[in-house]
Parts: sequence; C-alpha cells; structure tokens
Amino acid sequence: MSLWIKVFVCFIAGIGAGLGTGFAGMSAAAVISPMLITFLGMPAYESVGIALASDVLASAVSAYTYGKNKNLDIRNGLVMMATVLLFTLVGSWAASLVPNTTMGSFSVFMTMLLGIKFIVKPVMTTKESMAGASAKKRVIQSIVCGTVVGFICGFVGAGGGMMMLLLLTSILGYELKTAVGTSVFIMTFTALTGAVSHFAIGGVPDLWCLILCVAFTLLWARIAALFANRASAKTLNRAVGVVLTVLGVAILSVNAFRGIG
Repeated sequence: MSLWIKVFVCFIAGIGAGLGTGFAGMSAAAVISPMLITFLGMPAYESVGIALASDVLASAVSAYTYGKNKNLDIRNGLVMMATVLLFTLVGSWAASLVPNTTMGSFSVFMTMLLGIKFIVKPVMTTKESMAGASAKKRVIQSIVCGTVVGFICGFVGAGGGMMMLLLLTSILGYELKTAVGTSVFIMTFTALTGAVSHFAIGGVPDLWCLILCVAFTLLWARIAALFANRASAKTLNRAVGVVLTVLGVAILSVNAFRGIG
C-alpha cells in the first residue's frame, strides 16, 4: 500500500482523535481504530494498540496544558483512575462470561448524544460552586464513578472517555474545563496500560502508522487543549458539542462504509 495513502488516512484520523482528546477527553481509539481497519485493512487488535499508543502522549500533553491553567483535579483524579483500572479488569472478566454481542455502537451513539447535550444544555458550573462540595463526598463520588466507567470500559470495550466526561460534569458537578483536564489525566494512564498490554501480546504494529498516528494526534490534541483553556465556558461547550457530534456522525459513516465493503 502506498505510503502517501497511509499518511493521509493517519492524518485524518489524527485530526479527529486529537480534537476529541484535547476538547473532550475522548479516547483516540474511538476514531483511529475504525479508520485504520476500514481504509488500511489493518487487523482490529493492531489498530487498537496504535490508537491507545496515540492516546498516551495526546492525553498527557492535554493534561499538562489543562493542569498548567489550573483546570485539573489531580487528587480525585488519582482516586478515580485507580478505581477505573481495577474495575476495567472486573468488566473484562464479566464480559468473558456472557455470550458475545456487538456493542461497538455504544460509544458512537454516546459521543453523538453527549455532543448534542453540550450544544443544547451547556455545562455552566463554576469553580466557586465546585469548591462547595466536601472533600469526603468528592472522594466517594470519584470511587463510584470510577467503578461505573471502569466496568463499562472492560465489559463494552469502549466509551471510557465519554462516560468520564458525562459523570464528572453531571454527578461530580465539575465545570467543563476541569472535567476535561481530569479526564485526559486519567486517560493517559489507562491508555498506557492498554497500549503496553496490546504490544506485549500482539507484538510491534506497523511502525509507519504508529509514528504517524502518534504525531498527528499529539499535534491536534495540543492545538485543541490550548484553544479550550483560553475559551469562555459558553464557547467551549459549543466547541465540544460540535466536535463530538461531527465525530459521532463520521465514525458511524466509517462503520457503515466498512459494513458495505
């Protein structure tokens, strides 16, 4: 296959994954995997490994940018991260006990619905109102939400970033920038764990695709994170909503194309 075709596909995938990560803490796997599978004919396991590797640096640089702008809750993020990692294992084990069902569309529809939600009903919580919650209550909520996100990730195999953003804004009452910053902080470590396990089991993937996807996703995540931290709450809600809705439609289109092919 022509190198230029790989570059083009990885560039488009990197734009979508980077914008989704930098704006909304979305997992790169939701965008990169279907693109590589559909247009490059890559095995699913290999494509997920590349997507997770792309997610590591993109989420890390996004978390750094949000943290630098004081839009990151590290303490509760660590609590939620530990719970997410633990219950991802529990969810994976539970999934092995039930009949195999196709649940890949779960994260796609969730992405679209969440995007529409941010456009129609934006999150206008302030940091002042966030500070009103007690530390003990916030820790308990972080554990509960981490349990839900982790189990769904392990059982369904997708949707972790979107679930985290929804729970952080709706249940824990985070303002949007802090919710995204905390989400990408957690996704850095969950993606690293997933990428290492994928490469350990499946071996080294296509190096050109790996390098290109990591580089393009990192670039666009950095751009999105810089814009998000400078934008007003209203503008950011609209930007997140539009990005998620467009990505949801695009992923559905790619999946439909794969079904026809």
